[in-house]
Amino acid sequence: MSELNKTHALLITLGLSEEEPFASRTLSFSALSSSGDVDYAYRFLSKLTNPPNFGWNYVIRGFSNSKKPEKTIRVYIQMLRNGFSPDHMTYPFVLKSISRILNRRIGGCLHSGVLKTGFEWDLFICNSLIHMYGSFRDRVSARKLFDEMPVKNLVTWNSVLDGYAKCGDVFSARQVFDGMAERDVVSWSSMVDGYVKSGEYEEALEIFDQMMRIGSSKANEVTMVSVLCACAHLGALDRGKVVHRYILDECLPLTVILQTSLIDMYAKCGSIGDAWGVFCGAFVEETDVLMWNAMIGGLASHGFIRESLQLYHKMQESEFEPDEITFLCLLAACSHGGLVKEAWYLFACLKESGVEPKSEHYACMVDVLSRAGLVKDAYDFMPEMPIKPTGSMLGALLNGCINHRNLELAETVGKKLIELQPHNDGRYVGLANVYAINRRFGAARSMREAMEKKGVKKVAGHSIIDLNGKSHRFIAHDKTHVDSEHIYGVIHLLGTCMDLIVHNDANEAYHCVCS
Repeated sequence: MSELNKTHALLITLGLSEEEPFASRTLSFSALSSSGDVDYAYRFLSKLTNPPNFGWNYVIRGFSNSKKPEKTIRVYIQMLRNGFSPDHMTYPFVLKSISRILNRRIGGCLHSGVLKTGFEWDLFICNSLIHMYGSFRDRVSARKLFDEMPVKNLVTWNSVLDGYAKCGDVFSARQVFDGMAERDVVSWSSMVDGYVKSGEYEEALEIFDQMMRIGSSKANEVTMVSVLCACAHLGALDRGKVVHRYILDECLPLTVILQTSLIDMYAKCGSIGDAWGVFCGAFVEETDVLMWNAMIGGLASHGFIRESLQLYHKMQESEFEPDEITFLCLLAACSHGGLVKEAWYLFACLKESGVEPKSEHYACMVDVLSRAGLVKDAYDFMPEMPIKPTGSMLGALLNGCINHRNLELAETVGKKLIELQPHNDGRYVGLANVYAINRRFGAARSMREAMEKKGVKKVAGHSIIDLNGKSHRFIAHDKTHVDSEHIYGVIHLLGTCMDLIVHNDANEAYHCVCS
């Protein structure tokens, strides 16, 4: 841009700045180039005596790809007021901006404008409209437009598929996916991402495996981020390592988002060393706050409390400004480490940084105090908050009261929780446990009865382990697994061995295992 400024100044001096092709080249570079400045293009366009129609399209397109998509609407309105008519190149980028800012009212007005100007069946514009309605989670309008279109292409199918995926309707998305005559990487990525967003992580990995088997489309950054997210939620470390190897083998660009996803995956799968390796392998100038947050949160979740705080200070030294997620990770670290003073200091830093604390930050402070045994302080802290106590806050306080045997306060908090969340099975169970610990078995039984009367059923907890690339799900007393007989045999053996060790008969325990 500095070179363009000099050239533009010379053109103005020579009286050539509004002449073709100088004006169009100036607008094109400043509005569309990755090195450009779309605000500069807008100022230049506004000063032209006879601005060309394509000049408005350049600026609209530039703002649609920028961090300020709302400015696209302003330019579009000014274009209309100046007597210029939008064409088939104008609408798609305005619609793209509306999809980003999620303004339904303006979206509806623009659709009306498309109909009035006779572009209702322009393929490029229709695809943009379907994408817009999908972003609004309005699958009915997206599907209606899809069904009415006289001509469809792959982008059309991908747009309606992505719309269903964004709405969490993976059943309809899968129907569209299975009905596609051809698919590209966008099709596969939308389907993988749809399953991930719906919490169906195994299905997401199955689709990715199918994509790899067919081999017609090469995975890109978007695909890999979704796949890594599925691995992280399943704790599938082996799968995650295979995905990492694929990224390296295929020479996919290690963008900030992809490296952040790798760090998050390794941390959630229990391999904090690998997460640290990815983090250290990134150039500091190519990192951003998301990557630092992932590493700080990963260290904290693995018990490296001091290390996470040290990394926070290093982050500041590297001139990266912490955001609300950074402080959330740090407060969670203090909670697990019992660092009350440090938590209060960070909470003060959060306010001083100009970031308004969210409910999650207040919940972390309640958790810090509760875990440290300062349950009365936590209880007194909640009325001082500018927001009402949430279930997570009261739940953290209840656990603190139980762990530190303040059963009187635990009963008070437990009753508040049931009032706040009357259909949450865990709240009744929590209060019943308080009564049971206090040997008030009649009151504990009445909690169970109250659950049944209100039709609240206890959801069975489950655990998932990953073995040889396959996930296995278990609940208490589960005998549906194909290897359940062998599993219970091993559990029985371990119990027998522990009994022998408790009775100081280690030799017999050793022989028991060997046999």
